[in-house]
Amino acid sequence: MDYLQCWITAARALFSQAVAGAPELVEAGAAQCAETGTCFVAELGGALAGRLFVLLDAELLLTPLMGEGVDQKTAWGEILREVAESAVGELLATTGVQALVLSFGQGQVPQGEGLAFALRLGERSYAFLISNSVRPAAQDAPGASPSGEPPRERAIPADAIRTVPAEASGVTPGLELLLDVELEAALRFGCRELLLGELLELGPGDVVELDRHVSDPVDLIVGDKIVAQGEVVLVNGNFGLRVTEVAAPRKRLESIRCLF
Repeated sequence: MDYLQCWITAARALFSQAVAGAPELVEAGAAQCAETGTCFVAELGGALAGRLFVLLDAELLLTPLMGEGVDQKTAWGEILREVAESAVGELLATTGVQALVLSFGQGQVPQGEGLAFALRLGERSYAFLISNSVRPAAQDAPGASPSGEPPRERAIPADAIRTVPAEASGVTPGLELLLDVELEAALRFGCRELLLGELLELGPGDVVELDRHVSDPVDLIVGDKIVAQGEVVLVNGNFGLRVTEVAAPRKRLESIRCLF
């Protein structure tokens, strides 16, 4: 499975969650790339190099598929960025190839042949055009990226986590016997204080607004301590966390005090 296939898998899963109705993304064959519509570009690094261009039909951005009163171009940009990053996690989980999204933004689709898709919503259909130049990168040095930049954060599935020697992780000598202890970790998207009366009145269909914007990082909690923060991604069909910031080893150890 290559990156494009992972992108298609991630797009179908995330579109079904974010786009109103029952969207169906289907392949329509090869097509000539034209400079019309709005193009979003994801640049890949790590074990892969190249860019994936996604050209959206102009009519698609005029239809409120992301909700009424929403900037459709911004909303599509956010969901396509999430697709690009989720595809990296899907690729790692299925093939072990470690890639990363170096940048994402708007651009111009290159001239030439691309792959045409249709986003079907009932009787309506909207065009997608994808141009893919992502290929395996030549690795001059272990862990080096094609641009010469140090590797950035990437999505890490649960089964890829391994124990780190105590001396390498900053753990105080003598605590290595605890490194195999299993701990329960949870993601916290936000919180909200409710009156008891409000809690008792909750019913199916009610919406509880949290104190955190959708673009803000979520917290990884162990015990009652925040040990890391990051972004929610899709990994092999499951939700995962792309870690962007971690607490110092000593602070992470503090999170287990209340568990013993």
